[in-house]
Amino acid sequence: MCGIVGYVGERSALDVVLGGLRRLEYRGYDSTGVALVVDGSIASAKKVGKLANLDKELAEHPLPASTTGIGHTRWATHGPPSDRNAHPHVSADRRVAVVHNGIIENFADLRAELEAEGFEFSSDTDTETVTHLVDRELRGDAPDLTEAVRRVCRRLKGAFTLVVADGEDPGRVVGARRNSPLVAGRGEGENFLASDVSAFIQYTRSAVELGQDQVITITRDGIDVIDFDGQPSAVTEYHVDWDASAAEKGGYEWFMLKEIEEQPRAVADTLLGRHDTQGRLMLDEMRLSDDELRAIDKIVIIGCGTASYAGMVAKYAIEHWTRIPCEVELASEFRYRDPIVGRSTLVVAISQSGETADTLQAIRHARQQGSKVLAICNTNGSTIARESDAVLYTHAGPEIAVASTKGFLTQLVACYVLGLYLSQVRGTKYGDEVASTVAELEKLPAGVQEILDRGDEIRSLARELAEHRTFLFLGRHVGYPVALEGALKLKELAYLHAEGFAAGELKHGPIAVIEPGLPVFVVVPPKGRDQLHEKVVSNIQEIRARGARTVVLVEEGDTSVDPFADVVIRLPNAPTLLQPVLATVPLQIFAAELASVLGHDVDQPRNLAKSVTVE
Repeated sequence: MCGIVGYVGERSALDVVLGGLRRLEYRGYDSTGVALVVDGSIASAKKVGKLANLDKELAEHPLPASTTGIGHTRWATHGPPSDRNAHPHVSADRRVAVVHNGIIENFADLRAELEAEGFEFSSDTDTETVTHLVDRELRGDAPDLTEAVRRVCRRLKGAFTLVVADGEDPGRVVGARRNSPLVAGRGEGENFLASDVSAFIQYTRSAVELGQDQVITITRDGIDVIDFDGQPSAVTEYHVDWDASAAEKGGYEWFMLKEIEEQPRAVADTLLGRHDTQGRLMLDEMRLSDDELRAIDKIVIIGCGTASYAGMVAKYAIEHWTRIPCEVELASEFRYRDPIVGRSTLVVAISQSGETADTLQAIRHARQQGSKVLAICNTNGSTIARESDAVLYTHAGPEIAVASTKGFLTQLVACYVLGLYLSQVRGTKYGDEVASTVAELEKLPAGVQEILDRGDEIRSLARELAEHRTFLFLGRHVGYPVALEGALKLKELAYLHAEGFAAGELKHGPIAVIEPGLPVFVVVPPKGRDQLHEKVVSNIQEIRARGARTVVLVEEGDTSVDPFADVVIRLPNAPTLLQPVLATVPLQIFAAELASVLGHDVDQPRNLAKSVTVE
């Protein structure tokens, strides 16, 4: 969850590290800190709260100049947010500084061992044990910081990324990773370490992937990687296909507002290059053969939070198009219930960051059972993408706001592409049918833009309903996960009680909470040959009869709901299965505006972090 930055070069390390932390603050904002190598020692500063608190501390108590440094922005696990628990953790002799993301599961035993040797602890964190262990190695026979970190890593259990500086070795920063993200940036006369490429994107777009159980050393002149056994490791470099401006607010008050507005382009980019002029799909990243895909007899989609709702939509589409049974599982529960998966199962893992710990552990379990794994993610070189058999990148660009917007929409589109591709390979849809649906997908960016152009109406509604403290969201079929996503956005951003229900389940209990004036959002599907539309209209009448204030999302030209709706939000026309891409956007705008009206931080909601890298 936490954000980590390391730098060795010729620039001001403090400027580089602080700039990187600003771009990584979405990963955690309980506390922040920096450590610089200065004259054979470590100079450091850290403060509880957001980065602005550290900026103030540094203005009042400046640190000496340095060209080597590390930094950290924290999402608390061990020990509450406080100055003493903030990273970096510095050894008593001020030789070693450590920043850490993850959890050291055996820290209690290690701490007891160190305390028995006379080491004194000044924090409640698991991280401080690593600081003392590295310091002990350096005071022993470890020849350098790299070897000291390698030895310590072999004793650690859990998921962790470490970045370490040695006051007596000013030209070196060492990192290590196990089940937690770390990437290097290669520059000229300078090199970088970070949790995410956004931390150093203004300086270089050349990134180096780190594998599992590896130790990396950066100096001004190079990058060296070894494994935890000390053996040299090959590295994979890649070019980041977006620049620093993509990670800036660009004049918007909040990153989330910018990312909502970027959705037409993001959806279009997800589709870019996926099909030929005849509408036949071509997935270059698909490393699974057609024969392997034809052998699949079950699909299991896994994800957490918003990603799991994308999976719920995908289930409807994939089953309809391919006739393959499809299950949706919370990744955090998947491996704990002894799932029935095997060689003929395709596990689809959805993760914006590609580093979600629960999802990563789930795909490892699936692969142990012989299943094929396909990842849908946004981050090139991420752990989940590397450990999967195939990958569909969403190409959404950086998503900085904690609450996902364009990440969710592009996941939906990638799921549609996957479903259609499977139907094409397996012959369950004719070529002209695939091409027709692809053509409908191509219309979605314009549809999203149409909704954005009418965003003031939705923002006005949010201001009007700002005094309410409970909201309900209803939908059927693919509208149900849209309702869940709408409720989640309000919970994340506005800290309000919000619930999403399958509309047909309303009369089986939840209708008891309906009271006069309660705002209820209802997603109405397009009219079709089945009775789905009529059933949802009946649900609106049921809640309206009990005094609810109905906010109805319905496609253009459908006036059948008008007599029962207090507010109507018109959606561009789209097939039922594709409607979630459009229906979600007004709910995003509503949640962001309501949170802003209530005075909340839209980008960094309390208690949350963007990339959940601990289980």
